[in-house]
Amino acid sequence: MSDSPSVGFVSLGCPKAANDAELVLTRLRAEGYRTAPAYAAADLVIVNTCGFIDAAVTESLEAIGEALAENGKVIVTGCLGAREDLVRAAHPRVLAVTGPHATEEVMTAVHRCLPPPHGPLTDLVPPQGVRLTPEHFAYLKISEGCNHRCSFCVIPALRGPLVSRPVGEVLAEAERLAEAGVKELILISQDTSAYGVDAKYRTGFWGGRPVRTRLKELCAALSGLGVWVRLHYVYPYPAVDDLIPLMAEEKILPYLDVPFQHANPRVLAAMKRPAAAEDMLKRIEGWRRDCPEITLRSTFITGFPGETEAEFQELLDFLEAAQLDRVGAFAYSPVDGAPATALPGLPPEAEREDRRRRLMEAQAGISAQKLARKIGAEMTVLVDAVDEEGVMARGKGDAPEVDGLVCLDDFFAAEPGDFLRVRIIDADTHDLYAQAVEDDDRGAA
Repeated sequence: MSDSPSVGFVSLGCPKAANDAELVLTRLRAEGYRTAPAYAAADLVIVNTCGFIDAAVTESLEAIGEALAENGKVIVTGCLGAREDLVRAAHPRVLAVTGPHATEEVMTAVHRCLPPPHGPLTDLVPPQGVRLTPEHFAYLKISEGCNHRCSFCVIPALRGPLVSRPVGEVLAEAERLAEAGVKELILISQDTSAYGVDAKYRTGFWGGRPVRTRLKELCAALSGLGVWVRLHYVYPYPAVDDLIPLMAEEKILPYLDVPFQHANPRVLAAMKRPAAAEDMLKRIEGWRRDCPEITLRSTFITGFPGETEAEFQELLDFLEAAQLDRVGAFAYSPVDGAPATALPGLPPEAEREDRRRRLMEAQAGISAQKLARKIGAEMTVLVDAVDEEGVMARGKGDAPEVDGLVCLDDFFAAEPGDFLRVRIIDADTHDLYAQAVEDDDRGAA
C-alpha cells in the first residue's frame, strides 16, 4: 500500500456535500488509492465545493487556488462545479470539473489523471464505507435534488429535481451503519419530507418485506435498528403531522428541523415559500400537544429584498409566539442566478446584518429561558467527545454541529458513542451542564 497513489481531499459545504465526499472516498479506498493528510503527500487533490451563497463561492474558489498553489493537480467537484465556466475562468489549470453527486464523473477524472493501482478490492473498504463523521453518528442521504423553486436558492439548478433513493437501498445502508457501531442516523436531503413523491410512493422491499417509499414508513422501519433517528431539512408539508406520533412513541427522536425562513406573508410569497405565520403557529401548537418533548429548530433569512422594518418586526413577533428551541439566521446574500437577486428594495448590507443580530439576540433570551427550565431534569445523552475538561455530549434535542451541548465537567468515565443518563444542574444561552446519574447504561438509547 505504501506505493499506492495518494489523493488529497478538501470538502466544503453542508452535510449533503459531505455525503457526496464519503461516496467518492469509499470508491477511492476500494480501488486502492490512499488518502493523503497534506497537500505535499498527495499525487492530486480533489476539492469538493459549495456554491449556495456568494460567500461559499468565494471560499470554494480560494480553496481551489490554495490546492493549486500547494499541489498543482486539482479536480473540482460539488455544487460550484455545476458552474464550470466560473471555475475555469478563475482557475484554468484545474484538471477536471464536475457537478454535485457525481461519483462516477469524479472517478473517471481520477483514473485519467492518476491510474488506479489495481481493480476494486472490496476487502479494503469497511461495510459502512468511508465516512467523514465520527464513528458514532452518520448522515443518511435519502434523496437528491429539489422540486421547489425558492427565489433565493440555486440548489435545484445545481443538483436537479428531486430523485428519491430506493427505500430498500436506504434501509440497507442504515443497517450497515448500525451494525458498524453508529448510534445516531441523521436523515438529510434537500427536502426530506418530499421523500418518495417522485416515485409515487411505490413499494420497495427490505429484508424480504414490503416498505413504501415514503418518509413515515421509512422512519418506522429505521426505528427497528435500535439507534437514534433524527430528521433534518423537513419542509412543513401537512404530511409532517403524521411523523409526530412516531416521536411521541419514541420510535424516532422528537426533533424537527423545519426551515420556516420568514413569517410575513408578502415576504414568504416573494421567497416563493408556502404557509403563513398563523397557520404555522397552529401547526406548532398541535405538534407540541401531541408530543410535548418535541424540539423544534428553524432557520430564517433577514433583510430579504423588499423586507420592511415592520415586516421584520412581524418575524420577531412570530419568534416570540413560536418559542422555538433552536434557531439559526442568515443575513440575505445575493446569489448569482437566483431570481431574488433581481427583486427591488434590497436593504443595505449593514441593515441586513443588524436585523440578523437582533433576531439572534431575541432568540438567545428565549433559548436561555427554555434551557433553564430543564435544570433538575434527567435525560439520556450521547457522548461526542472527552477532553481534559470532561465529557461533551448531546441530548435528543441537540443535532451535531448546529445545536448546543450537554457538558459534564470533570467527568471522564465515558467514550464517544456512549449513552449516559444525566441530571441537568445548570444552563446558559445555548448549552446544558450535567452530572452523571449512577448506574447509567452506556449502551441504551
